[in-house]
Amino acid sequence: MLATDTSSSALAIQRDDTQREGGLLTSALRERAADQHYLKLSGLAKSFGSTRVFSEIDADIARGEFITLLGPSGCGKSTLLRAIAGLNNVDAGQIIVNGHDITHLPPQRRGIGMVFQHYALFPNMRVVDNVAFGLRMKKVQPEERERRVNEILRLVELTDHAQRFPHQLSGGQRQRVALARALVVEPQILLLDEPLSALDARIRRHLRDQIRDIQKSLGLTTLFVTHDQEEALLLSDRIFLMHQGRILQQGNAEALYTRPVDATAAGFMGHYNLIGRELAQPLLGYLSDGPRVALRPEALYLQPDSSLYGLQDSQVNFPTQALPSNSGPACPGVIRRHQLLGNIVRYEVDCQGLRLNIDVLNRSSRQLLPTHLRVQVYADLDEVQALADIPAASPTAKQAS
Repeated sequence: MLATDTSSSALAIQRDDTQREGGLLTSALRERAADQHYLKLSGLAKSFGSTRVFSEIDADIARGEFITLLGPSGCGKSTLLRAIAGLNNVDAGQIIVNGHDITHLPPQRRGIGMVFQHYALFPNMRVVDNVAFGLRMKKVQPEERERRVNEILRLVELTDHAQRFPHQLSGGQRQRVALARALVVEPQILLLDEPLSALDARIRRHLRDQIRDIQKSLGLTTLFVTHDQEEALLLSDRIFLMHQGRILQQGNAEALYTRPVDATAAGFMGHYNLIGRELAQPLLGYLSDGPRVALRPEALYLQPDSSLYGLQDSQVNFPTQALPSNSGPACPGVIRRHQLLGNIVRYEVDCQGLRLNIDVLNRSSRQLLPTHLRVQVYADLDEVQALADIPAASPTAKQAS
């Protein structure tokens, strides 16, 4: 995985340079520094009339990095992508690629490839002609054009479909044609605007993996837009979590999943349980400085209620869950319902008036706990995340460490 803390990398470069060259960058160090700031977004803002779409967008993206813009519908992520592509102008700020300001360049001069959600293929052209379209516009010679088209069709596994029309292809195949058309012109940056949202789950998983493999093999700087948390966590070197037109938090998948900066981030990532400070101490045994704490469903543990009033059913085959070393006190609770999520069972437990979601590995159908069963709930105190008192539309993006 690529480095995710560009500021610390830059400082390391500067220290190394000071020791070797008395403060003057060697060509190798200059190239390394440039790679860490390959795509720079500085103070970008965009409004449509009186409606602000995004503002104060600042980001440094390394060469070859896979960045996901994650967030709910309407948070500005697709408009930001289109602004980078040159399809929308910006009201303020700069877009710098490899040291060159492209903010006011037309789309065809930016060296950026874009794949849209709805394919945008020419219905009257065969696959091979759709893929070659951009090369024809660039007046690439026929021999070179044929070579590059054949090469990219092999890369996306569509060689056998080269002579078909779009209506003769499945949704996943059409999206691969759109991807091939963007890649064949050898862009500096690839932009993907929710390219998988219209596909069924199986095709989506396959194409998701294929996109990541191609991106890694080409070392292509990529920005990917999605509102799907799972896609973001699986694909990204770094995730930019957007909310109300701002980057609320950025960092790698682990940082965003385990260390949300506030309740808004926690509410979007990981199905967190959000618990007020006044309940966190008596029920979980956690004293918080902030107004709320967040706890992931897998950081809560279910145990049989062996108390006098537990009325534990001896026929219940309770799932084995060894308690963590730093667990809080037992909180008596009652199972209200469950959701089967494949390899996970998510229980909703009423814990003295507090509703908690608790995830348990689904090892066997014989260990499915019935509703109304009394249980004891324990929290892993090492996994409790105290949330800062930050307004949802914070003007400053919080960097996840």
